[in-house]
Amino acid sequence: MANLKEIKLKIGSVKNTQKTTKAMKLVSSAKLTRTRQLSEQAKSYASKINDVLSDIAHQVSKVQDDGNIGRAFVQNDNPKTVDIVFVTADKGLCGGFNMATIKTVNRLIDELSSKGTNVRLRVAGRKGVDFFSFQGKELLQKVSDLSSAPDYDRASEFIDGAVKSFQAGETDKVILVHNGFLNMLTQEIKIRELLPISLPTVETTENESMLEIEPLDDESEVLEELTEKYIDFNMYFALIDSLAAEHSARMQAMEAATNNAKDRVNSLTVEYNKARQAAITTELIEIISGVEALK
Repeated sequence: MANLKEIKLKIGSVKNTQKTTKAMKLVSSAKLTRTRQLSEQAKSYASKINDVLSDIAHQVSKVQDDGNIGRAFVQNDNPKTVDIVFVTADKGLCGGFNMATIKTVNRLIDELSSKGTNVRLRVAGRKGVDFFSFQGKELLQKVSDLSSAPDYDRASEFIDGAVKSFQAGETDKVILVHNGFLNMLTQEIKIRELLPISLPTVETTENESMLEIEPLDDESEVLEELTEKYIDFNMYFALIDSLAAEHSARMQAMEAATNNAKDRVNSLTVEYNKARQAAITTELIEIISGVEALK
């Protein structure tokens, strides 16, 4: 059995760890509150921009000869090249948060590769960069400090490479993958085909349309500009949503670590008390034996 001094040092060490994990949980909780507010605002904007884009796409399609309103809206069921854009955290200590995204990306790579599709990877987040670099997989684009501090301009700059490749015909599809926030206890992997854009069919009349664009010839230009905003904002929202999920996952991980530390302190305390009791018993036996020997 370990001596009392060693056990006491272990108890102190575990208690310090417990204080650290508890503090990290509180920090993540505060950050989650702020990020959730931003995420809810962004979600409302994303919903509105989707509605507006659907409306304009519908209006433009009615005046096109063949109903084709641009490559960004033409579905491709047999893509030859696919860009997978995915988001991971820059930091760890958040349970299986990062591995859930990485496993999903690996599954998509296997599924697409089995069909003969060329897959290219673009990643935001140090953990994703480190994992695939260690695996020896080529990363077409990587950034390591964006997922921890989402910024609209930088998000737009990051996704711009994939958009230009799509417009140039170098890739046929762009898929966005991230681990998103569902609730305080749950994260959800979200997979979205960013390009080509798949929008719900809009059944509206001229009177029902929420937009009035004059002259009519400008609608295609408005659609192009709005499409860029749609893509940029979806990338930005994915970063915010991923950050909220990361804080949620870290809260759970740190709470579990704090509880485990508490249990470990309790078990070490019991062990300490037993060792102390054994030491006292041994000393008493020695004293009694010494007294008996003097008689």
